[in-house]
Amino acid sequence: MSAMVILSHLRALPEIWLLVATCGVMTLDLYSRDERRRVTVYAAQITVFVCFLLTLFVMVESEGTRQLLFNGMFVSDVMGHLLKLVCYVAVSGALLYSQQYMADRGLLRGEFVTLLLFALLGMMVMISAASFVTLFLGLELMSLCLYALVALNRDSALSTEAAMKYFVLGALSSGLLLYGMSMIYGATGTLNIYEVAQHAGRLAATPTDRTFLIFGLVFLVAGLAFKVGVVPFHMWIPDVYQGAPTAVTLIVGTAPKLAAFAMAMRLLVNGMIDLAQDWQQMLALLALLSMAIGNITAIAQSNLKRMLAYSTIAHMGFMLLGLLSGVVDGNRLSAPEAWSSALFYVIVYVLMSLGAFGVLLYCSRAGFECENLEDLKGLNRTNPWFAFVMLLLMFSLAGIPPMAGFYAKLAVLSAAVNAGQIWLAVAAVIFSLIGAFYYLRVVKLMYFDDPKDATRAVGGTGFGVALSANGLALLVLGILPQPLMAMCFVAIQASIQAP
Repeated sequence: MSAMVILSHLRALPEIWLLVATCGVMTLDLYSRDERRRVTVYAAQITVFVCFLLTLFVMVESEGTRQLLFNGMFVSDVMGHLLKLVCYVAVSGALLYSQQYMADRGLLRGEFVTLLLFALLGMMVMISAASFVTLFLGLELMSLCLYALVALNRDSALSTEAAMKYFVLGALSSGLLLYGMSMIYGATGTLNIYEVAQHAGRLAATPTDRTFLIFGLVFLVAGLAFKVGVVPFHMWIPDVYQGAPTAVTLIVGTAPKLAAFAMAMRLLVNGMIDLAQDWQQMLALLALLSMAIGNITAIAQSNLKRMLAYSTIAHMGFMLLGLLSGVVDGNRLSAPEAWSSALFYVIVYVLMSLGAFGVLLYCSRAGFECENLEDLKGLNRTNPWFAFVMLLLMFSLAGIPPMAGFYAKLAVLSAAVNAGQIWLAVAAVIFSLIGAFYYLRVVKLMYFDDPKDATRAVGGTGFGVALSANGLALLVLGILPQPLMAMCFVAIQASIQAP
């Protein structure tokens, strides 16, 4: 019997390996005398690659089945495996893209690498959480690492201020989330998300109990909205994106969004599906405000990092549009299509954001930060290939065919229309058209303006190859989205089956 338990717990092998290996990387760094931390970074990349292989192994071995481990606190399912695989790609890309940038500024220290790996561990725990306790532990592990990363440049007042804002508002949102969880625990008597769903379905039929559940749900959605970064809980995003070193901004803006999506699915879909009518109305308001304020405010930005911050807010609004389109008048027949479109959207967004910040890092050098619009002027004349890569990324972010961003938006809009949310779909199209302006403005500066500075940074060969692959992957995913979309559909369908 104990052997069977050990074998079943092997599904948590990626997390176990990452914890042990990260401690090893931290110890290895103590003996490193290389200022560029090559051995530490290579060890971190190997750690992430082994996590990738172990997750693939677990995915194949599980054959698409879902299993609850550690007394129902940890869930192993296809959605979790897929999100973790994309997290590994994002973290590995972040390490590769940021190595030269951080080394030039004297910030490539052992704590940068180990904090990033511990943040990844927090994301993995969040993604596979089957209990409020596990979810909150993963969230706090990830958040505390990100706070420290934002404040990594201790000599910068801007970074310190951004970290303080992030920490204070993050603590507030964690309090809201914890309070909501305690309310739902009080109503249902359990911390297990799947058991919460069973009790919530019964309690939702009683007006008094339903009111109590909705009260807790409001706090859950508020805490979740902060972590996703949607209006009106968005105030930290522009300041953190601008104040943090660009390499850290890349980290904050990519993989944590996958963990936030998993948290939304676990809490709202796996846990509170019988209150869908209530949380869908909340998400509709959040999505509309995010698309409006995100796209309109981004037009006024001259700082590229702030522009991409407001772009993030707008994109998260689109992602919520897919989430809220799953249940129509209690009917869940179209739910897998809607939620898989949201999953596809968040994966594509992470790849787009990774590439966009990667270009900014590529164009930066010692003593020069590429973070203003004018810094990209004439890029086509000084580096035509990476101007083309940035063009692909901007077209994808704007939702212009044949890029992956276009198909992602089309899938979400189709889900909204099928759910009868016509007015939201129309509003999304209008705000998306408004948003195309500031993306195309970047293309105009690169191709039609004279360069501000003829000298451009030249990243390493690995950096250039990875960045090129990043941009071209979005083109390929736009032309052939079916394999990833089918994988998202299978992942969502497996995650929403009754345990």
